[in-house]
Amino acid sequence: MTAPHDPHSGHQIDLAIRLTEAPGGPEYTFRLRADDGALSEGCTLPDSAAALDAVQRFGEDVFFPKPGPPKMCTQQYGGPQVAVVTGRFQGREVHSGFSRTDGCEIARWRAMAPLLGGTAGSTGAI
Repeated sequence: MTAPHDPHSGHQIDLAIRLTEAPGGPEYTFRLRADDGALSEGCTLPDSAAALDAVQRFGEDVFFPKPGPPKMCTQQYGGPQVAVVTGRFQGREVHSGFSRTDGCEIARWRAMAPLLGGTAGSTGAI
């Protein structure tokens, strides 16, 4: 298990990820740290390079979505997994929840799969 996010770490990207596979199941904790586009000490994700790529590609849209018209989301269930990402991204505080409860949430999960402890092959567009 990793330590919680340190708001004074000085890293451009310093994220703590808590993943639960199913209600009442074990909780997994990961860490992603990076500066100037390069991984820093303390990363604990299965594929930290793919996680950093996903965060750099989709982080702004996923962590700080712009207001707009309501989205139409397919009513499908992708599984019981839940993740919470906290920390800092490019100087901004992050507190973002992820689930797989409908089509929109599944798309967010796929885009950030490497950050959520998945593999590089599980990415998708927002």
